[in-house]
Amino acid sequence: MSEPTRITAPAGVFPAAQYSHVVMATGRLVAVSGQLPLDEEGGIVGEGDAAAQARQVFENLRRCLAAAGAGFDDVVKLTYFVTDTAHLPAIRAARAAHIPDDRLPACSAVQVAALVRPEFLMEIEALAVVSEQ
Repeated sequence: MSEPTRITAPAGVFPAAQYSHVVMATGRLVAVSGQLPLDEEGGIVGEGDAAAQARQVFENLRRCLAAAGAGFDDVVKLTYFVTDTAHLPAIRAARAAHIPDDRLPACSAVQVAALVRPEFLMEIEALAVVSEQ
């Protein structure tokens, strides 16, 4: 796969500050289901703490990507489901620990009334594209 092309400011569209508006890539698609702030035993990490939950979610995403032979460099799209948009800075900080600013994927953030359990503050899913071997 060639390096994905990232476009932060398509003609006529207000420039993106925290994501890429468009990411184009060719290769094998990897879809990672929404990850929750659960540890390996299924226990919640960071109840009531958005930063701790975001760190755990990104660690779970990292592990899922690795299982598919992918990494954060291959991520082309992230979707955040949050119970409060006030959690977005914590998510961005956790993302920054894994994805540098020059490789930002396309992103969507959706505020939801609730997730599957009330102690979950967020769920994040990923799409990645990896080269065919």
